[in-house]
Amino acid sequence: MSHKAGFVSIIGKPNAGKSTLMNALVGEKMSIITPKAQTTRHRIIGIVNEEDYQIVFSDTPGVIKPNYNLQESMMNFVMGSIIDADVLLLVTDIHEKYDENDVLEKLRNTHSPVAVLINKVDKSNEEEVKSKMAYWQEKLSPDAIFPISALHDYNVQSIMEYIKDKLPVHPPYYEKDELTDKSLRFFVSEIIREKVFKLYEKEIPYSTEVIVTSYKEDAQITRIAAEVIVERDSQKNIIIGKGGAMIKKVGTYARQDIEEFIGNKVFLELFVKVIPDWRSKKNYLKSFGYDD
Repeated sequence: MSHKAGFVSIIGKPNAGKSTLMNALVGEKMSIITPKAQTTRHRIIGIVNEEDYQIVFSDTPGVIKPNYNLQESMMNFVMGSIIDADVLLLVTDIHEKYDENDVLEKLRNTHSPVAVLINKVDKSNEEEVKSKMAYWQEKLSPDAIFPISALHDYNVQSIMEYIKDKLPVHPPYYEKDELTDKSLRFFVSEIIREKVFKLYEKEIPYSTEVIVTSYKEDAQITRIAAEVIVERDSQKNIIIGKGGAMIKKVGTYARQDIEEFIGNKVFLELFVKVIPDWRSKKNYLKSFGYDD
């Protein structure tokens, strides 16, 4: 039997539920999920391996109109993923208005099959779902439309069957035991960043980056040091909290999740560092992995 392999890009606006879908399709927690929008900043790859096929999923940052260099870099990941994909999944919330025409234009002009996934249909009714399906048929004329609930696993298996059907015949792109192209350090920094998104309000999470500065594995314990980077001294004070209470909370919750993720005891040290206006400085963005 011939082997199939291909790249599947998951795109959509912030809060459409892309990361929840990615994790449901891959069966592993690859992308951070928080109630706040714009949590995915990188293109995160998750690989599904079976004997006769390999699916390379990529979850991209949410589609936005960029206001500063970090957001421009995030949108470059999105546009790049449209060009690379063998199959494109546009995830859209049942209740959202979609007006990012440059992305829709790219989808109309791609040669790859595009499926529109209307997510969160559990928060809707049959009439609204039918009307939304008709709307997308007219707006994009996609190859397929699926009403789904990524959170409740509704219709996720149908999407998998659709993808497998559309995959080109190709040898595997990655080793069969690989789950992702990202390092353990990357996922550790994402776990810490997820806690920042969940524990702090307003602008703080969006002004924050997490860099793992040291990662040392022993048989009994993994010692990790990380920097939480912010843009202003006032943000540093908020991150640390009164008597260090808030940063301690971040560390405790992050350590528990990291231990579960790597399957080993963890000693985690967090430091807070101020880099003024880092989101607009290309040299810092490049060093943090946001390439042009």
